[in-house]
Amino acid sequence: MTQRTAIQVEGRVFYLTEDPALLSKQLAGVDLDAAEIAAIDAGTIALIDNISTDELTPGWVCYYYDETLARYCLLGLRGGVIERDSVKNGKFSVIVSGRSKGCGSSRETAPYSERECGIQVVVAKSIEKIYGQNCQNIGLLTTTDASMTARLKKGESIPIDEFTKGLDAISCDVVRAGGLFAYNKARVAGEIAPPPVTTAPRKMTLAEKIIASRAIVDATTGNIGVPAVAPGDSLFARTDVRFSHEYVTPMADALFRAALGNDAAVNDAKSVWAFRDHLTFLDRIMPEAHVKMGLREQAQKLATVQETFTKKHHVKLYGEVTRDGKAAGSDAICHNKVIEAIALPGQLVAGTDSHTCMAGVLGCFAFGVGSTDMANAWFTKDVRIAVPESVRFNLKGRLSPGVTAKDVMLFLLSQPFWKGGDGIGKVLEFAGDGVQAMGIDERATLTNMAVEAGGFTGIIEADEVIVDYLVKQRGLDADAVREMIVRADEGAEYAATFTFDLSIIEPMVALPGDPRNGMPLKDLSEKSGGDVKINIAYGGSCTGGKKADMDMYASVLKRAVARGERVAEGVHLYIQFGSQEIRRYAEEQGYIEIFEQAGAELVDPSCGACIKAGPGVSFTKDEVTVSAINRNFPGRSGPGKVYLASPLVIAASAIRGHIVADI
Repeated sequence: MTQRTAIQVEGRVFYLTEDPALLSKQLAGVDLDAAEIAAIDAGTIALIDNISTDELTPGWVCYYYDETLARYCLLGLRGGVIERDSVKNGKFSVIVSGRSKGCGSSRETAPYSERECGIQVVVAKSIEKIYGQNCQNIGLLTTTDASMTARLKKGESIPIDEFTKGLDAISCDVVRAGGLFAYNKARVAGEIAPPPVTTAPRKMTLAEKIIASRAIVDATTGNIGVPAVAPGDSLFARTDVRFSHEYVTPMADALFRAALGNDAAVNDAKSVWAFRDHLTFLDRIMPEAHVKMGLREQAQKLATVQETFTKKHHVKLYGEVTRDGKAAGSDAICHNKVIEAIALPGQLVAGTDSHTCMAGVLGCFAFGVGSTDMANAWFTKDVRIAVPESVRFNLKGRLSPGVTAKDVMLFLLSQPFWKGGDGIGKVLEFAGDGVQAMGIDERATLTNMAVEAGGFTGIIEADEVIVDYLVKQRGLDADAVREMIVRADEGAEYAATFTFDLSIIEPMVALPGDPRNGMPLKDLSEKSGGDVKINIAYGGSCTGGKKADMDMYASVLKRAVARGERVAEGVHLYIQFGSQEIRRYAEEQGYIEIFEQAGAELVDPSCGACIKAGPGVSFTKDEVTVSAINRNFPGRSGPGKVYLASPLVIAASAIRGHIVADI
């Protein structure tokens, strides 16, 4: 296997500062002077933190999955300075930013766009787990060593091993190989092998026990399972579930065929699923400018390519459905369906979406991967894992009336441990009698939003609540389900342990820009200088479109209707179902009538507004949304401001016309 030994760049350095004038200066071809660079080093001029993948490649840019992405690199960056081709034409080789680079969605289009417009090295104070792994997979170097910038700028030849510091053994080899496909070709050919896991038996966390059970012992025989793993161990693990959606399947398919040939077959196709769930309602909100650019056809091509792939490889596709002979959206958002029909306790689940972690509610180890990881997993059935540290959350007591799991997560995300980036790459293991008192849907909100902390995944030990759910939902045998349950060992080691009394948590709201901007809702008026008037209240997404969420929307709106109240004038309330099953549940409970009487606009299943691809998005910067989705990074759901809150707050705010906890 040919390995990279050093790198030397010739292009410019692009400092992503909070000062738009300095961004414009660099894009115009003028490098920052010594005094400006010194001010950046001293922190006087701030670098932009929390640059999400939505800012690197906005949702509509992801309709492309080839070198065209280079034209749109960083087009969604806050401030509106970046234009089409501006980064590409800047001839940059190094890009520098603040902490938490690459937060948000797992889209590999983000680092791919950087690489294709000439970026060779990404420098940031901290780098999010999925984004960092995607960079490794495609040969884009990353570092959190700020001193590296000056050396690169001088044209110094820097050994590759300086970019592998702190990485696990497999990741080091992937970086040296120039990407995951090159590494895996050598691995399959027997030219290289991951180091054997030699960790002695030890007390393990829930995640560690599942990883150990799926660790590949011998790739040629298929033997799996080792006595123990520990944080830092690097290995390949056997997946039980692999899934992708139409945003990612085409890119993964192109990579699959390019690396392995058109005749390559998916390994064990019955354990692979695909979903048409992200862009189902794109036509309803696509701007005319995008239509003129041909993006309607480009987006439709994604679904067509995915369907061709699934037919060729005999992969189950959950696609669009009809009701009474009319289009009725998607069968389900992938994460809702994975819980309803696919994943099981103790399994290892890999999906091409950052919110794959939602399935951790079933007691499985579920996490998001990029296109390259999935393309390799289609071939090998394996994914690479650097065993992560776990953080345990012992949630005690009971939630007060009007407080939900969404409030719990907004509270936890606002804590210094997460706001400072210390949680990046960690497993969030939720436990305690407070969790046990929650139903499956509220628990799923906890695991779903683990990634908003930069976490590897979220997980909850399965119990009788989960057993009962799987028996009723899928007709499984209760004893068989119990045998699947994996439990953390008493005395297992955690990177940190937090204990919270749920009774102290109040209704919360996250201010626009980041899910970690949480604060008690009662303090919002003081913070904002008065009531926060809204234009849109959005209840939906995998996070906010579950059965329990429908219960909450209905409980508020039923009281409003009984008083003769409706959605406030000038406000649009959207309620979108996470799956067709959830919609049927709402019908059976009589909620549809309540929603319609209250003036809500009902939307069939799809990711929709959460990714700026359906009803509920904003169209101007002046619009204000209060939303039940999981993240509110700039531009995520349109140009307007997005506040995150619970389903109860969404419904109450829609009635009052401003953000309130209750009516």
